[in-house]
Amino acid sequence: MEYTVSQLARLSGVTARTLRWYDRAGLLKPARLTDAGYRIYGPEQVDRLQAILFYRELGFQLADIRAMLDAPGFDRLAALQSHLSALEARRARLDALILTVTKTIDEAKGGQPMSDKEKFEAFKRRAVAENEARYGTEVRETYGDEEMDRANACVLSLTEEEYRQWKSLGEELRSRLAAAVSAGADPKGEEGQRIAALHRRWLSFSWESYTPQAHRGLAELYVSDGRFTAYYDQAVPGCAAFLRDAVAAYTGGN
Repeated sequence: MEYTVSQLARLSGVTARTLRWYDRAGLLKPARLTDAGYRIYGPEQVDRLQAILFYRELGFQLADIRAMLDAPGFDRLAALQSHLSALEARRARLDALILTVTKTIDEAKGGQPMSDKEKFEAFKRRAVAENEARYGTEVRETYGDEEMDRANACVLSLTEEEYRQWKSLGEELRSRLAAAVSAGADPKGEEGQRIAALHRRWLSFSWESYTPQAHRGLAELYVSDGRFTAYYDQAVPGCAAFLRDAVAAYTGGN
């Protein structure tokens, strides 16, 4: 079935203006133009728009979405399965948070007291779900299910203080990466190597054992997979590549 701009807008909930902008940006080209110059969209464009909206819902930038959809090896089925995993993880996070808030309200009203473990369990499970959605497929393919499951178990076993340290290190890592890239720092230089060491400390909270090879391999994924790159490059483009190069130098990879 084919649709005009206005018809596809009504069908998808996206405004006609947005569809025209997607066309100009090269993100969603129509299947053809009529003699009068009207855009016409077919099944392929409908599927692509669905993928665009999925990625937008998951927080990806339009430039990253275009790069992924236009990649020669793009697999629509694999992408849909990834979307489903991410959405299920988001639902699990919300369910856990709702349960925690419900218990907190009940305690405030004089009901069953919550243990300290219960107060922070939902936040740890949310972190695990986010990591699984963001990195799970690639890490499992590279290192196997056992390694990913072990990393998840490490996070869930963190104490309240360890969890806070882990989150704080992650925030510091992203902040220092952005500052280093903005300043044009050398990944092999002093600050780059401090960042690589900080990245290792952050990993230690979810890795039972450390090897330079695994560290270097994970950092390489940050550049080779668009989803990793989009995460690290949110604030400043180039952070993923900087971290990859810094870790490579730190682990003796070059």
